[in-house]
Amino acid sequence: MGHGGRRGGMGPEASKAAKSPVQQMKNVWPELREMIRPRRNIIALGFLLMVLNKLSGLVLPLSTKYLIDDVIGQNQVGLLTYLVLAILGATLVQGATSFALTQLLSKAGQSLIAELRQKVQRHIGLLPVAYYDANKSGTLVSRIMTDVEGVRNLIGTGLVELVGGLMTAVISLFILLSISPVMTLVTAGAVGVFGVLLSKAFVSIRPVFRERGKINAEVTGRLTESLGGVRVVKGYHAEEREAEVFSKGALRLLENVFKSLTMMSLMSLSSTVLMGLVSAGVMFVGVRQIFSGTLSLGDFVMFTTFLAFLIAPVFQVVGIGTQLTEAFAGLDRTREVLGERRENAEPNRTIAIGPIQGTVEFKDVDFSYEEGKPVLKGVGFRADPGTVTALVGSSGSGKSTIISLISAFHIPNGGTVTVDGVDLSKVRLDTFRTQLGVVLQDTFLFDGSIDDNIAFARPNATKEQIREACRIARVDEFAERFDEKYDTIVGERGVKLSGGQRQRVSIARAILADPRILILDEATSSLDSESEALIQEGLKYLMKGRTTFVIAHRLSTIRRADQILVVEDGQIVERGTHDSLYALNGRYWDLYTRQHGLEKNLFLAPGEGDNVPESAEVKPARPAGGGGPLGMLS
Repeated sequence: MGHGGRRGGMGPEASKAAKSPVQQMKNVWPELREMIRPRRNIIALGFLLMVLNKLSGLVLPLSTKYLIDDVIGQNQVGLLTYLVLAILGATLVQGATSFALTQLLSKAGQSLIAELRQKVQRHIGLLPVAYYDANKSGTLVSRIMTDVEGVRNLIGTGLVELVGGLMTAVISLFILLSISPVMTLVTAGAVGVFGVLLSKAFVSIRPVFRERGKINAEVTGRLTESLGGVRVVKGYHAEEREAEVFSKGALRLLENVFKSLTMMSLMSLSSTVLMGLVSAGVMFVGVRQIFSGTLSLGDFVMFTTFLAFLIAPVFQVVGIGTQLTEAFAGLDRTREVLGERRENAEPNRTIAIGPIQGTVEFKDVDFSYEEGKPVLKGVGFRADPGTVTALVGSSGSGKSTIISLISAFHIPNGGTVTVDGVDLSKVRLDTFRTQLGVVLQDTFLFDGSIDDNIAFARPNATKEQIREACRIARVDEFAERFDEKYDTIVGERGVKLSGGQRQRVSIARAILADPRILILDEATSSLDSESEALIQEGLKYLMKGRTTFVIAHRLSTIRRADQILVVEDGQIVERGTHDSLYALNGRYWDLYTRQHGLEKNLFLAPGEGDNVPESAEVKPARPAGGGGPLGMLS
């Protein structure tokens, strides 16, 4: 419940249960029906064109009998003109319908891919944070961009060509029976045996394609991480190591491709052997029937020509069937994603909360990411509108988890988190998150303009509102100096801006959002003193009248917080103001004085602080650039 498990979808076990292509089609039919419904007119037209195409393709083999037996054998030259005109007309029809089919169905298949990508991306965007914790971003990119590629063969020319080939094969079978039942039975027996073997082969090859999708996602995920962290890679001179990791993944992918190619080659070999055996059998039986007078030369030639139409779908099945099998595997993986329950789809989330005041209360809250490993145990506190609540404690104590619960990224395993008295687990997230603002230490900016990144919080904001947010956050002081001003592209993750500039853009974004609940995660700890001084003024404005939560690592920055919660081992072990907690000589006093002493040793000149008592109520000396995100509270 706390971290959102998989709901629905088709897992590997279910995939293995598919015993035949027919069953595979049944498994994906609900999704296919939804895809086909808005395209049923296009697909119906495609099948009509396909029928015309295949029927026109039969004119040439049908004409061979008359050409040999009547035109040549009986010297009926007048019939030749009609045969030539019929062949030319059929060829024109076949060419025109082939062009129309490619245009119609190929474009329909590509539009389906685009639609499915949008659907998967939109669905992934609405999944819980826990899903992102369990899946790499590169893996999700692969699910969106690569896994849906094969579905074009389910709607596009692949499936239609396969159906058309089978239709031609059935027609050819009846014509062959009318010419020579004996030769037809010889052919049909061999094709039937091969069809059974081919069906089993496709069941075996499908897991290979599923494994390929998994490997491709893993390799893409690691590559995405490596490119995103290129500065860390180069900083540690790890280019060769990353190249080796990628090479191992690429080789795993290559081994999978080789395995599928081997299986496909065996199927191709089998179909070639089949063709040879059938041809030899037809030659033996047919020539004997000609000599016995039961079969004319024209019938024999027409039989061998139509035999190709009967056998051709076997070769098509090897090629198109492989594509369809790959499409089924990709669709399986896509269904797994679409089967995940959306964050807002919890059946209890029915309350559309209106404008909030911002009273946040934890009531005996328990939480764990994994069963049997509690992260929070009986946490309880209240934060009123207009107050600042600071969370302090050692790393891994549970501070970030408390913030995650306030942000509704997770649901408590026990107890409740309420906002204005309403249980947050029952609130529709789209009505709550719009009233939440977050400023993080590691500021994330998109590769767009300064204006785009600020307006991300409120896309319908006017230019005047954006400029006012920029003025308050002091973004204008550096933006006005750029050639493109507010249209300046900041680069991936804001790499073209300094740390202070990125943070000011982040604060402007939060100001524009006008949240009722504000979360600050050590928002200025890594900045220089000039940037921090500017940002603190923006933070003062941003915090005014809002319910503010601060994760503080530098304790000197929260001396004037309305309440300080000391979190250790998932519990609140102390709470109060700076003065009251300091007077307790407890955990907070220990953290504060230890950090204060360390800072003095590191940043004061020798002898500078020797006469200052450790227990004295003083502001610790800070390095150039110190002060913290709430220096205005000091």
